[in-house]
Amino acid sequence: MTKIAPYGSWESPITAADVARGQLPLGFPDLVGDEVWWQEGRPDEGGRTTIMASATAGAEPRQLVPAPYNARTRVHEYGGRSYLPVPRAAGGFDLVFANFTDQRLYHLGTPGGEAFDPKPLTPEPVVAAGLRYADMVLSPDDREIWCVREAHRDNEGHAITRAIVAVPLDGSAASDPDAVRVLADGADFFAFPTPSPDGTRLAWISWDHPRMPWDGTELRVGPVSGTTVSESALVIGGPEESVLAPAWSGDDSLYVISDASGWWNLYEVAARAGAAARALCPRAEEFAGPLWQLGGRPYTILGDGRLAVLHGVGETRLGLLDPVSGELTGAEVSEGGVPVRTFGFSGISGSAATVVADAGGPSTALSVIRASATAGPEVEVIRRQATGVSAAYLPVPRQVALPTGVGDSPVVHALVYPPSSPDAVGPADERPPYIVWIHGGPTSNTLPVLNLEKAYFTSRGIGIIDVNYGGSTGYGRAYRNRLRGQWGIVDVEDAMNAALALAREGEADRSRLGIRGGSAGGWTVLASVTSALAGDFEPVFAAGVSYFGVSDLKAFAAITHDFESRYLDGLVGPLPEAAQLYDERSPVGHVGPGTCPVLLLQGLDDPIVPPPQAESIARDLAIHGIPYAYIAFEGESHGFRKASSIIVSLEAELGFYGQVLGFEPPGVPPVRLAAG
Repeated sequence: MTKIAPYGSWESPITAADVARGQLPLGFPDLVGDEVWWQEGRPDEGGRTTIMASATAGAEPRQLVPAPYNARTRVHEYGGRSYLPVPRAAGGFDLVFANFTDQRLYHLGTPGGEAFDPKPLTPEPVVAAGLRYADMVLSPDDREIWCVREAHRDNEGHAITRAIVAVPLDGSAASDPDAVRVLADGADFFAFPTPSPDGTRLAWISWDHPRMPWDGTELRVGPVSGTTVSESALVIGGPEESVLAPAWSGDDSLYVISDASGWWNLYEVAARAGAAARALCPRAEEFAGPLWQLGGRPYTILGDGRLAVLHGVGETRLGLLDPVSGELTGAEVSEGGVPVRTFGFSGISGSAATVVADAGGPSTALSVIRASATAGPEVEVIRRQATGVSAAYLPVPRQVALPTGVGDSPVVHALVYPPSSPDAVGPADERPPYIVWIHGGPTSNTLPVLNLEKAYFTSRGIGIIDVNYGGSTGYGRAYRNRLRGQWGIVDVEDAMNAALALAREGEADRSRLGIRGGSAGGWTVLASVTSALAGDFEPVFAAGVSYFGVSDLKAFAAITHDFESRYLDGLVGPLPEAAQLYDERSPVGHVGPGTCPVLLLQGLDDPIVPPPQAESIARDLAIHGIPYAYIAFEGESHGFRKASSIIVSLEAELGFYGQVLGFEPPGVPPVRLAAG
């Protein structure tokens, strides 16, 4: 029987342990013979990543990389696809993977077999884990792995170089570093090494500091002559054009994605300098996502010449594109009659008329699926994140476009997750507390797919509004560029306006609005609860939760990893010219008497947002007597991977909301808050 109970105090069958078990990160699926292979995270194994394989839906998958090996690359610190299937002459496939501990590439001749005996392909680096590899492809003669290599010359993050290199499959480079050939270098960053069908040319994407790959990149092509690539030609791209994911459409032309129109669309271009690019299907939609991780591709070429593509606004769906006519047809797919509408950008793979990808929906987390491009709409779910939770406890999001009231964009995009439980409702005279969720990046977005972490809160009577603030991807370059020079302004305004809009509509309790986020999202949390007191905004939030968030911009710019070391040039401004802006916008130095209570959660091994960022804002909160808690996690990096860390952090977050927003969550104790 449904009972009436205060919001936040509802009983829920969803525990933090359920969330930890359900957080089974799946990504980078690939069609390998008659099997599907993919990467899979294991929270109950300390966050280890393995490679899995399965031939049919419902079958128990094979594990190809058992412990203690951890198939995870650290290129750019965010990594990406860490494995490559290698066909054998006699049939079947070997496996090459990057191992997290030493970052060497290993060759495995019997993936998933009992005799697990991987052989190193790359040399032991002088600096621990100092030679890192990602974005692997097989060379045209099947004798080498061509990939991006990131070389660290010391342990301090200095003198980092990148190149496209050739690693022999015979293992000769394991003891002879000179056996690894440099194919292309000279840029700060490389991605998508793509040999031509005849093996005579190599295409790739490159860019330099201070640009990020969503700002401006170049598609370059050069002839493969002898042991290297000679002079390369700039085909398309530049400082204000983001090009991604080249694929050869013939011996002399390529498909590529470019945002020259303001949207990441597909083009075909001749493989020479100065050639005009032909738009295949010009639309005000995105056909790609931001290049945070290497190795995934947002489209694949099918056996009949069509392209299986991912496209959409705000979320991505599967489509089939005829590159000759430009006709794009929706590949409507479903599971058990339930439409599968939202696809992730970790990669899409295919062969002939079969497509594999990661996809989900409001009641299904991103799962590995296989679909036919010619048969009916029913998909095979090869691997899903099982929740074990009745759908009645899962929130159903609605997409909204809320008025911003400021800036050059009339709306901010968001997903609203109302409190939802079959067992309880709130009192008629009470409005629920709502928490604004801020995604990381900040150049990223949030999708309407099941996240059991959200259900952990909504099933207890706490609403969530997940904001795709200005700067988010999925809505075109102009929306993405709203954050240029405005980090700490636009994101904060959008978060505040989204929360206040719900309160004005009577959906949320104005006095019980909270905000939480991780990484760049943690920055927006801390900026939102401090900048108000600097006179820029009127305070909105009563509670803030920062997961490994940035708090001191100057310190972050000085010590963060190389990939993002110049990111702030575009988000705030270059140093030293913009030093005053860095001081004005940093949460550190702007805590005041009215700052709301804050919970800080931090991994002690985080190379991207190191612990001093959390420690500095904790000191500032203590000096001003603001209630706060700081919980640090040993062995955790940027994003918690261990089940124990996920459980502790979630229960702490719920307990924190209860004591600050005025409700008692059953079975979860309050957090011990310090104040001065």
